[in-house]
Amino acid sequence: MKTALGLDFGILKDNFRSKIMEQLAMLTSLEGLYLNGQIKIGDLPTGIPDGTRVIVTFLNSGGIDLESLGINKADAQILRSSLFTFAEEWDSPEMSIYDNYDAAKKR
Repeated sequence: MKTALGLDFGILKDNFRSKIMEQLAMLTSLEGLYLNGQIKIGDLPTGIPDGTRVIVTFLNSGGIDLESLGINKADAQILRSSLFTFAEEWDSPEMSIYDNYDAAKKR
């Protein structure tokens, strides 16, 4: 089985495969709001040790203005259909490891 990154987990030895999957399962995403210079997070995950590194990504609160990026409706349709090819892999059972951190951690 090859992933979107081109990794073939079938050729890895079982012990390395499980260690890699364990590390991938440790990714946790949170949703919050940026208000008055602070990031407000609703529910904090449990079991995350102090000093754990984080990446904060600010999302545009509106949609993406494709026209301002030079993408017309025809180009947007081509882009949409090109990205659609990732949907099958993203929705595959193997990707469910990203759905729930706590459940994946207990495996």
